[in-house]
Amino acid sequence: MDKRSFFQIIRPYFTVFDAPLALIVFLILSLGMVAVYSAGYDFPGRIEDHMRNILISFIVMWIAAIIPPQTLMRFAVPLYAVGVSLLIAVAVFGLIKKGARRWLDVGIVIQPSEILKIAVPLMLAWYFQKREGAKRWQDFAIAAVLLLVPVGLIMRQPDLGTSLLVMAAGFYVIFLAGLSWKVLTGLAVAVAASLPVAWSMLHGYQRNRVMTLIDPSSDPLGKGFHIIQSTIAIGSGGMTGKGWLNGTQSHLEFIPERTTDFIFAVFSEEFGLMGNCILLVLYLLLIGRGLIIAANAPTLFSRLLAGALTLMFFTYAFVNMGMVSGILPVVGVPLPFMSYGGTAFVTLGLGIGILMSIQRHRKLVQT
Repeated sequence: MDKRSFFQIIRPYFTVFDAPLALIVFLILSLGMVAVYSAGYDFPGRIEDHMRNILISFIVMWIAAIIPPQTLMRFAVPLYAVGVSLLIAVAVFGLIKKGARRWLDVGIVIQPSEILKIAVPLMLAWYFQKREGAKRWQDFAIAAVLLLVPVGLIMRQPDLGTSLLVMAAGFYVIFLAGLSWKVLTGLAVAVAASLPVAWSMLHGYQRNRVMTLIDPSSDPLGKGFHIIQSTIAIGSGGMTGKGWLNGTQSHLEFIPERTTDFIFAVFSEEFGLMGNCILLVLYLLLIGRGLIIAANAPTLFSRLLAGALTLMFFTYAFVNMGMVSGILPVVGVPLPFMSYGGTAFVTLGLGIGILMSIQRHRKLVQT
């Protein structure tokens, strides 16, 4: 078989990918591999596991890119129902680790809340597609209930980080579906008025995170340790960083969770402000490409879904960088395609694959 025949055989398998989006994700993954290797080379099997997670995410992305948006609509209700059912099962039968009941043993240990990051925007986009042309305030109220049910179950586990991501993904769909600014203003006032009640409903560790954000030095060896050490790492990187594998904060083990939630601190220390700027530009390009796909989508369902998934990536990056930099509470949100992780990687790959599917099938419709 000559080289030309080989490329002709494999070409159809790669044309499902949107080239600009695939290139951006590949570049972020490359930076992530560099950072994870530096942060985790002394963890046995960590690099191999990270490569496996990337491969699984790639396969999921490829499969999602093939599935037409019309088919995705058919999965919306069953996937949402299964996700909520699994959350209820977690509340009753879930495994408890580190004081949280978030996992379910079904032969393998899974975290069902990850499913809702995709299932919720999928369900709400399906719902508004069915109500297209006849949206009333009651429809937005029903959409809010569909969103708050899984969010409430996830917060009960407790898992503040995932609940915020699911809430954000669902809210983006409702907002893009045409929620009026008057309602948004009313909601903002209601949220502000309910903060004292919400504060009393938070778990102790969640209140500690907020108080630590205000004054990390109040408990420098306890609750404030994460934020203090991560901000030291970011600041010590300077303009160009200390160089790959030369980060002292990470290699002297001052940065906790340095391969997962705090990978941005490792990257900042070793590559400095210049490296951070490159990473920020890549995330902006990812978000920009996703919004272009959403704007050009042919149906309300695909526009809402693409827009919500794109803004969810923005939320991931903003919250993670914010908490590592000390401007947001630590809530356990990974940095997209940078942090080590299994289930989160699959969710991210699925989201990118859905965006590629929407773009690819838009082209097929036009031709």
